[in-house]
Amino acid sequence: MHTPPLASGPEGPASLRPLLDTVLDALGEGARARGGPLPAGGPEAVAARVRDALGTVLPDEGDPEALRHLVRAVAEGSADPADPFCAAHLHCPPLAVAAAADLAASVLNPSLDSWDQAPAASELETQVTRALANEVYADPPRGAGNCATSPHRPDALITTGGTESNQLALLLARETQGPDVRLVCGENAHHSLPRAAWLLGMPDPIIVPTPHGTLDPAALETIPHGPLLIAATAGTTDAGLIDPLPEIAALCAQRGARLHIDAAYGGGLLFSDTHRPQLTGLSAADTVTLDLHKLGWQPVAAGLLAVRDAHDLTALDQRADYLNADDDTEAGLPDLLGRSLRTTRRPDVFKIAVTLKTLGRTGLGALVDQVCYQAREFAGLVHDHPGFELHEPPTISTVLFRPAGATDDAVAAVRRHLLSDGRAVLGRARAANRLWLKVTLLNPTTRPADLAGLLKLVEGTTPR
Repeated sequence: MHTPPLASGPEGPASLRPLLDTVLDALGEGARARGGPLPAGGPEAVAARVRDALGTVLPDEGDPEALRHLVRAVAEGSADPADPFCAAHLHCPPLAVAAAADLAASVLNPSLDSWDQAPAASELETQVTRALANEVYADPPRGAGNCATSPHRPDALITTGGTESNQLALLLARETQGPDVRLVCGENAHHSLPRAAWLLGMPDPIIVPTPHGTLDPAALETIPHGPLLIAATAGTTDAGLIDPLPEIAALCAQRGARLHIDAAYGGGLLFSDTHRPQLTGLSAADTVTLDLHKLGWQPVAAGLLAVRDAHDLTALDQRADYLNADDDTEAGLPDLLGRSLRTTRRPDVFKIAVTLKTLGRTGLGALVDQVCYQAREFAGLVHDHPGFELHEPPTISTVLFRPAGATDDAVAAVRRHLLSDGRAVLGRARAANRLWLKVTLLNPTTRPADLAGLLKLVEGTTPR
């Protein structure tokens, strides 16, 4: 029996090269067959094409052409985040250098649950997470010394994204503040926060109304006393709004409450000298959620949870003799088991490290500035068009708009019609008691003509 070639080892590169040609060719074929930002026909048509390409999932005899056929089928049936008309979600087109780095990580296949499985990757993770934590906590942590080895220094953990980061933030709050700590967040908060409170068996959260889209610090002053975790948002999912972070941080300090800031979307503003001031107050948080698969242009997944005090992370410490035996740890082998709630985990830090090193602060900041500028341009087109209504000027790179005079049902129908035709992928959001179309611009190569074309497409789809 012929043994299939492995991706790693001495023969790995030679085995991969022809396969990479196959993948790249099939990706191109699939994109051409799709012909737009989304496959046409809706769920039933896409499912039928996938079933046809897949055939028998586990045949008796293998198909040497399976890679080409399935890559082409998935590419044809995928939403393309690099298409300028694919602008619904916080779903970015990944940088080529990051995707290439992700391939290397897959080939090497280290698992960051013990040092002997990931010697270099574990050190890379230590360096990168510490550097990114220092970006978040640019101001000295309260009561901290200057020693880089101090347990009170900032640190960060790699996560699968905002949901895992928010869950970790609540877990750390429970472990440091006690089981009675209660989550307080706005209606604008990500759904993963109250869900994490439920999952962790915490008291029912206090959900504060946010009629204007952001959390009002004055509303927090009426919250009953007791151990509290107040969660603010820097970049809401629906409209990209940023809560008044300095005022909320001041109230937390006054009340002795723990502060978490979900900056999964807005955290990327840290890279931009122009937009970083919008995150003033971020460094006052005990924990901060970041997602670099949003304003960081990374392939999924690339999440982080930054902590102001690394000592808080001792709550995650676990012992498993086969992974971090006491005598191995005492002998100097790094203990990785307390760096995540997961055991087996891939080195997602590698693509992040390659991107940071390749583009630098200036390169990443330029990408952030570009998509924020595009959002302002698109908002200007909407504002100046008599057939559309703009919700409000964008805070980051999200724009909410709707056809003037349309009902909510008509707005929803326009979006679904464009999806079914495969011509555009727009999001939906409810604000000011009405339904809006949502454009989230995360492709820095989008041109002004693309923005105008997208608006014209929506105009042509709106019933008269």
